[in-house]
Amino acid sequence: MKILFSGHHNPHFFTITEYQESAIRSLGHELVVFEDRQHRIPGRLRKRFNFLHRIDQKIISRQLLSLVWATMPDIVIVQGGYRELPDTLKRLKKFGTKTILWTTDAPISFQVIIETAPLYDYIFCLGTEAIELLDRAGIKGAQWLPMACDPDYHHPVKCTPDELKKFGSDVVFVGSYYPERATLFERLLVLNSCELAIWGPGWNALPAASPLRKHIRGLHIRPEEWLKIYSAGKIVLSAHYHDPQGVIPVYQASPRVFEIMACGAFQLCDDQRDVFALFKDGQDLVKFSDGKDLVAKVKYYLDHPEERKAIASQGRKTVLARHTYRDRVRELLAKIGHDV
Repeated sequence: MKILFSGHHNPHFFTITEYQESAIRSLGHELVVFEDRQHRIPGRLRKRFNFLHRIDQKIISRQLLSLVWATMPDIVIVQGGYRELPDTLKRLKKFGTKTILWTTDAPISFQVIIETAPLYDYIFCLGTEAIELLDRAGIKGAQWLPMACDPDYHHPVKCTPDELKKFGSDVVFVGSYYPERATLFERLLVLNSCELAIWGPGWNALPAASPLRKHIRGLHIRPEEWLKIYSAGKIVLSAHYHDPQGVIPVYQASPRVFEIMACGAFQLCDDQRDVFALFKDGQDLVKFSDGKDLVAKVKYYLDHPEERKAIASQGRKTVLARHTYRDRVRELLAKIGHDV
C-alpha cells in the first residue's frame, strides 16, 4: 500500500512521528511523508494576529492536498489532528483516499478535534479519555491505539564507568517540569540516603528556595543520553501530566512508559488507568498511588534489587512482545480492513 503520513518532524531528534513512519516502512508499505508545520508566517505574528494564523493554515492545507493529488495514496494518516482544516478533510474524500486520525497528547485543546473528527473515515486515540470525550460529543466509533516503543531506538545501553557516574542514580525522572510533579518528588527527600536525579525541560522554573534544585542534572538532553539515564538508574519514575484544575481527564499511557521498559529499566509509575490496562502491576512495572506510597516503594525496591531486576526483565519482555510501533501499525491496518 501507499500510505501518506502527516505529522511533525522535530529537526533535532526523533520522536513518535519517526517511530510510526519507520514501522510503516518496515512492514513493506510505500511511505509518503508530509510535514504539517511548514509555516510560512513567523510564529510571533501568527500568535498576535489570528487572521495570519488562518492564512498560514490554508497554505499548509494546500500543500497537503497537492501532495495527495501528486501521489494518490491509498490512505492518509493524520497524527494529532490539531492543524487540519475541515475543508481540507472534505476535499480529501473526493480523492477516494481513506482518512485516518490518530490523536496524540493530552486533550487540552480538544474542541478542534471534536469539530473535525467526524470528517475522518477512522479515528484512533492515544488515550481512552479521548474516546470518552468524543463519545460525549456524539462522535462514535473511535478506537484505542496507544503509543509504543521502537526496539531499534529504545534498548538497554552499556555505560562506561564515567557514564555511570554521570547518568546513574538511585531514582531518576526524565520529563518536563510541572508544579504537581515537583510537589510529588519533594516527598522523596525524606529518604536521606536516596540519590534523586531529575532531567528535562522547564525545571529551572522551580522556586529559588526549592530543595529539588540541587537534584536537577540537566534541562536539555538528547535521546542517546536518556537511554543511558534509563539504563544506569536503579528506579525510573513515570508521573503523568494531569490537569491541575481537574477538568480535563488524562488516562493515557505516555510514550515514556513503553520506552523505559524497552530499555530494561525498573519503573515506578503513578496510578494511570491506561497503563495498568496494558501492563500488570508488580509484574511488568510497579504502581504507586500517592506521595506516601511512592516513598515506601522506592525504599522497598532499593532494598530488594533482585525483585527490581526481575520486574524490569519481565517488563522488557512484555513491551517487546506486544507493544512496538510495528504492532500498532499492524493493528491499525487490520481494523480498517487492510492486510499488513
